[in-house]
Amino acid sequence: MSTPTGLGEPRGPWFVSPQLDPHGRPRVDVPEEQPAGARAARWRRTLLAGLAVVALSTVSGALAGGYVASGDDPPRPGTSAAAQPSPTPATVGLPPDLVAAAATALPGVVSVQVRGNGGTAGGSGFAIDDKQHIITNDHILDAGNGNDVIVVGPDGRTFPAEVVGRDPGSDIAVLRVDPAANLAPLALAPPGTTNVGESVLAVGSPLGLSGTVTAGIVSALDREVRLGTGGRQKAVQTDASINPGNSGGPLVNARGEVVGVNTAIATLEGGGSIGIGFAIPIERAQQSADGIIGRGG
Repeated sequence: MSTPTGLGEPRGPWFVSPQLDPHGRPRVDVPEEQPAGARAARWRRTLLAGLAVVALSTVSGALAGGYVASGDDPPRPGTSAAAQPSPTPATVGLPPDLVAAAATALPGVVSVQVRGNGGTAGGSGFAIDDKQHIITNDHILDAGNGNDVIVVGPDGRTFPAEVVGRDPGSDIAVLRVDPAANLAPLALAPPGTTNVGESVLAVGSPLGLSGTVTAGIVSALDREVRLGTGGRQKAVQTDASINPGNSGGPLVNARGEVVGVNTAIATLEGGGSIGIGFAIPIERAQQSADGIIGRGG
């Protein structure tokens, strides 16, 4: 059984091994291991079968490749498969470049530092409009009760941040910095456009390393986990590496649009990221941020 861990303080979901019951005891319905001799014999059979398949695939693949490369008819004498036109990236529908997505997102992502009697907490955030409003996680501000918040921009400049408002139930807070920060607002993904399996980037300052980008996919949608103080909420699950300090940073798709706010991770005892992270869906984060801005300016 793991400890539920959030980014900033414990807020993540429980993780239970398939080999254990919810109380941490070995499951009685898990099949017993086979004897070592049986496992070895099974492995030899599998290996021989695999080698046979590889050999067959290699021969048949070579024959089929020579045939398909020239179209429907076998190659004619005097012709070459290399003379056939190859499809362009546009015709095969390649996804947008993740490098371009990172370049789009990074100018609008900041490090958030909160100082208080309990020490210093760190997280991330991102600009959402030309008024230099920044979305981040509410739990980051708990360290200093929302006071003495510093934002470090992508160019290394630091700015004091005003706390416009907080919504502990959704774990969303909104900051505002001086227009001189000149942060580039990030585009938000339209509702209902995020799909399981699509490529995403987690952008932020894990362990204080600002401007860090990690790549993965959307592993699941509408995953119920415990976020904020509002009980269980539906979240976007991703295998993009998320660690402490990523809290409040954006999860962006291959078009550079924000699909979620990185908030929590599942960990094993004493470990960091194990490839299971969770983000607040951007529709809900935007709704909370709009309400905060409407009340606080």
